[in-house]
Amino acid sequence: MRTGPGADSAPAPSPTTMFSSLKIRNYRLFAMGQVVSNTGTWMQRIAQDWLVLTLTGSASAVGITVALQFLPMLLFGLYGGVLADRLPKRPLLLFTQSAMAFTGLALAVLTLTGEVQVWHVYLTAFLLGLVTVVDNPARQTFVSEMVGPDQLANAVSLNGANFQSARLVGPAVAGVLITAVGSGYAFLFNGLSFLATIVSLLLMRPAELHKSVRAPRGKGQLREGLRYVSAHPELIWPIVLVGFIGTFGFNFPIWLSAFVHDVYGSGAETYGLLNTLMAVGSLVGALLAARRGTSRLSILVGAAVLFGALEIVAAFAPTFWVFAAILVPIGMFGLTVNVTANTSIQMATDPAVRGRVMSLFMMVFVGGTPVGAPIVGWITDVYGPRIGFAAGGAVSLLAAIGVGLMLSRAAGVRLKLDLRPGRPHLALVPRQRDRRSGPAENEAEAESGRVTGAV
Repeated sequence: MRTGPGADSAPAPSPTTMFSSLKIRNYRLFAMGQVVSNTGTWMQRIAQDWLVLTLTGSASAVGITVALQFLPMLLFGLYGGVLADRLPKRPLLLFTQSAMAFTGLALAVLTLTGEVQVWHVYLTAFLLGLVTVVDNPARQTFVSEMVGPDQLANAVSLNGANFQSARLVGPAVAGVLITAVGSGYAFLFNGLSFLATIVSLLLMRPAELHKSVRAPRGKGQLREGLRYVSAHPELIWPIVLVGFIGTFGFNFPIWLSAFVHDVYGSGAETYGLLNTLMAVGSLVGALLAARRGTSRLSILVGAAVLFGALEIVAAFAPTFWVFAAILVPIGMFGLTVNVTANTSIQMATDPAVRGRVMSLFMMVFVGGTPVGAPIVGWITDVYGPRIGFAAGGAVSLLAAIGVGLMLSRAAGVRLKLDLRPGRPHLALVPRQRDRRSGPAENEAEAESGRVTGAV
């Protein structure tokens, strides 16, 4: 309920439909460039994982590659957020996208000339991670400059749909290319694909961007960002949750390559198929998030619980096609976790510190991979792919339950089970209610509903 002078005359927000943010020219250009670039990114991911597995025959080596790519985010992620808050984001993205193109082209040359060794892959993965430290928070926060606050949730969801649409095409094309002519051409396509994003940035109209306040150079800006997050439970607990899930639950390059190679005895085309099936679910999750237009923390926790539980179920699937089918809802709920956390954190954060907060979000989401990937890779090598996959799901499930309890405590609510006919069987209710208040009880319940609705 809005109160205060002028509350009733405040302008209504722009209506949100599934694709409403695409009506904005700058964002539409950006989205078109990202479709091409993301397709190349997925092609390189598949080719890179398969190349390392071919060169070494080890799931641990795939884990090391993934870890090296995300180690810079763990070490320097917060500094990337400081740069994103200080510097104009469009020129910054032109630099980072050009640097990422260089890493893809370098790996293509090494592979096509037959000179590639596993340490070359390790090095290019690490260099790509260094650039990503700056590119990620700049790209995440640049979305709000393109679309403004009214369409932010929709645009973030469509970014997820964009990424997953490319995931439908990239792995399938990569699987065919690897089988037909080798991994090198997948790397070449990725390097060239960054030109699409660079061109889209150059074609934008700067006057139509929603300018954000840039943080001036000064001391203590890292500590300022951390203090800001620690003072807001609606920020810190979602970040904790995605940290656990990103570290232990999103190690699909390790698990899927191991399942294909060790459990099902198949090749690169099957690996591409499994990634495509996950992308189908992820795309559905992204489009549903775009249609909702809102991001509630209750949706985040619920999706995380289902994500972890389904990983455990998939780990012990009796046949290949059962395993493959379960990957679809895993992709859907995993993407829902990512998009909902991203959107809720951006919308709850002051624009002046948004770059630092989003860099912390990305640092724990993908920066935990250098810790989790080698552990998960070792468990997968020693105890088998099924145990490795189930272990990641169990950690994700327990983290979701724990964070859900902490968020409900912070909101002063609890989960109530009611089996009476005609009533909601599960509902969030206040932890303490004074039944002596009589008619005021209904008003208290209504107010609680407004509070927990945001949760």
